[in-house]
Amino acid sequence: MTELNIAWALVGGIVLTVGMLSRPLDRSWTSPPMLAFAVGALLGPQGLALLNPFQWGNAHVLMEETARLTLGISLMGIALRLPPRYPLSHWRSVVVLLAIGMPAMFLISGWLTHWVLGIPLLTALLIGACICATDPVLSSSIVTGGLAKNNLPGNFRHLLSTESGANDGLAYPLVLLPILLMTVPTSAAWTEWLVKVWAWEVGGAIGIGALLGWLAGRSLNWSEAKGFLDQPSFLSLTLALTVLVLGVGKLIGTDSILAVFAAGLAFDQVVGGKERGEADNVQEAVNIFITMPVFVLFGLMAPWHEWLAFGWSGLGLIVLVLLLRRLPVILALRPLLPPVRGKRISWVMGWFGPIGVSALFYSVMAAERTGDDVIWHAGSLVVFASVIAHGMTAAPFAKAYGRLESQR
Repeated sequence: MTELNIAWALVGGIVLTVGMLSRPLDRSWTSPPMLAFAVGALLGPQGLALLNPFQWGNAHVLMEETARLTLGISLMGIALRLPPRYPLSHWRSVVVLLAIGMPAMFLISGWLTHWVLGIPLLTALLIGACICATDPVLSSSIVTGGLAKNNLPGNFRHLLSTESGANDGLAYPLVLLPILLMTVPTSAAWTEWLVKVWAWEVGGAIGIGALLGWLAGRSLNWSEAKGFLDQPSFLSLTLALTVLVLGVGKLIGTDSILAVFAAGLAFDQVVGGKERGEADNVQEAVNIFITMPVFVLFGLMAPWHEWLAFGWSGLGLIVLVLLLRRLPVILALRPLLPPVRGKRISWVMGWFGPIGVSALFYSVMAAERTGDDVIWHAGSLVVFASVIAHGMTAAPFAKAYGRLESQR
C-alpha cells in the first residue's frame, strides 16, 4: 500500500509540474517523457529502491497493458486532431509511408540488429518489427504545441500524425510474422499470418473499429438532437470510446490498437471532432496526464545491467538504428511524398520518427510470447535512446527550421 501511494503521488506531482511548466518545456532540450523516465529510474530498484514493479505481479504484463491503454488514447487524440478527411485526401502519401516506408524500416532495423548484436535472424527481425513504427506519443512533441505550429508546415505535421497513428497498429502483423515462424511450422505460419492475422486481426480491427466509431458518433448526434446531454464533455466521450474499442477489439481477437485509430477517424467524420471546443485539448491532455505513467513505469523497469552487458554493440545498435532506420528511407521516398518534397522538411521528417511506447508494447509482448528476454532488452534500449535523442532535438530542430524558412 505504501508503494501504491508513492506511485500515485509521483504521477500526480509530475503531471502538475509538467502542466505548470508546459510552455518552457515545449521550448527546451528536455521533454516530459524524459523527466518521467528519469524520476522512475531514480526511485526504481536500481536507484533509491522506493518502488519495485517486479514485486507487484507480472511487470511485463503491467507494461504491456499500460502501453496499450496509452497508445489507444493517444491514437484517438490523433484521429480527432487531423483535418477532416485528411487520410483520404492524402492517401497516396499515406500508402507510400505504410506500404513501402514501414516494411523498409522493419527490414533495415532487423538486419542492423542481426549484424551488430549477432543474434539469430528471426529474433533480430522480431526486434526490428517492434521498433519500426513511428511512435504517436513521442512524435507529438514535434507536431503539437505553439512551437511546432509556428515553425513547421501543417501538411508535414498532419502527415507525420497520420503515419504514427496508422503504423502502430499495422506493425502488429510484422511483429506476428517472426513470432509465428519461430513457434509454428513454416507452411502453417504463413497460412495463419495471411488468413488469421491480416484478414481477421487487421481487417476485422478496421471494420469493427470503424463501425463502433460510426455508431458512437451517430448516437452522440442523436442524443444532442434530443436534448439528452445535460453536461456534455467531448473529452470524456472520446476516452470512453477508446476504452470500449480497446476492450471489444481484444475480446474478439483483433488488433485493438488499430481498431481505436479506425474508430477515431469514423467518429470524427460523423461528429466533426476537429471543430468542437474540447477537441484541440484532447492530445494535450493525453500528453500531460496519460503518457506520464508509462514512462515512469519504463524508468522503474529499465534493465540497466542488460543494457550495459551489450557493451559497444549496444551503442553501435543505437547509433545505426537512429541514423539508418528512417532517414535514408524518407529521403529516397521524398519524390512520392508531396508534403515533404522540400529538402529541409524531408530531413526533419526523416529524423523525427521516434521510437517509444509502441516499441515498448510490442517488445514486451514479443518477449512474453517467445520467452526470449533479449527482445525486451534490445527493444527497450533503442526506446531509451530515442527518448533522449528525439526529446532533446525536437525544439531546437523546429526552431532552426522555422528560422531558416523565414530567411528565404
